[in-house]
Amino acid sequence: MPKYLVQGSYTSEGAKGIIKGGGSARRAAVRQMLEGMEGKLEAFYFAFGGDDVVVIFDAPNNVSVAAVALAVNAAGAAHLRTTVLLTPEEVDQATQMAVGYRPPGQ
Repeated sequence: MPKYLVQGSYTSEGAKGIIKGGGSARRAAVRQMLEGMEGKLEAFYFAFGGDDVVVIFDAPNNVSVAAVALAVNAAGAAHLRTTVLLTPEEVDQATQMAVGYRPPGQ
């Protein structure tokens, strides 16, 4: 199953929700959402700096993750950045593929 990294920042309304419900409740809500789409939460951390939250999870496919990102961003409590993660073995496979790339201007 594909693995994803999501980094997010809460809006003021999102931060108020964290203060009201707590960090554990937010992690439980994310876990429930992911399990509802046949995904699995691997890690959930709050952070300082540019990101307020960092989440690593498995999901069935990019379409499911796009649906989550759209729903979360549309709700307005957080802004997300999603990264598809690759295993070292997937990179090994990629290095064995022939690619007919031509740089610009050549």
